[in-house]
Amino acid sequence: MVDDHDLVRLGVRALLEAQSSPSGETLEVFEAGNLADALALYERVRDAVDLVLLDLALPDTQGLSGLMEFRARYPAARIVALSGSGTTSLAQSTIAQGALGLGASAFLPKSANLKEVVSFIRACGLLGSNAIDGSPRPASPSVRPIKSSRDQAWQALAPRQAQVLQWILEGKTNKEIAEAASLGEGTVKNYVSTILLLFGVRSRAQLISSFR
Repeated sequence: MVDDHDLVRLGVRALLEAQSSPSGETLEVFEAGNLADALALYERVRDAVDLVLLDLALPDTQGLSGLMEFRARYPAARIVALSGSGTTSLAQSTIAQGALGLGASAFLPKSANLKEVVSFIRACGLLGSNAIDGSPRPASPSVRPIKSSRDQAWQALAPRQAQVLQWILEGKTNKEIAEAASLGEGTVKNYVSTILLLFGVRSRAQLISSFR
């Protein structure tokens, strides 16, 4: 968890550590308050890290520079870009598109509600080594099925995610969903990425097929 605000790091840490596997194992959370410390920390503990939650507005970064540097140093790192709630929906959409274009696994606004944050982090945290299901890291970055039933994935969805899923199953494009939900296309793309992770599939086509 990389964020320069102590309360944000504490809040996310508490949220993550509250999520345990059926066997009772909990996630270990590492923290850094700026990019330099995050890079040094990741170098030491990267074999134990499945997911990097990276705030884009750090004291030693500008714009997307932190994400660019992290990706350049550690291209195999699974990074979720975080952005604060003090920007407009249009600005958030632009930032999201830029972050995803630079290789972030997803974009998560800090304004997301608690259930969305929980479902998203649980979906991402189940991928890779030392995950809460105890499975090994794959040889190369990939999306593999999460060990849970489709019903459990449904239950993990926030109301907005469930609505986006319904639109996906109806065959709507990201642009059509964005218009229907009054959201930016970048935000919709992030919702779609989260849903694909939750259901353990690589594409919209695989997701739709799994419901037939």
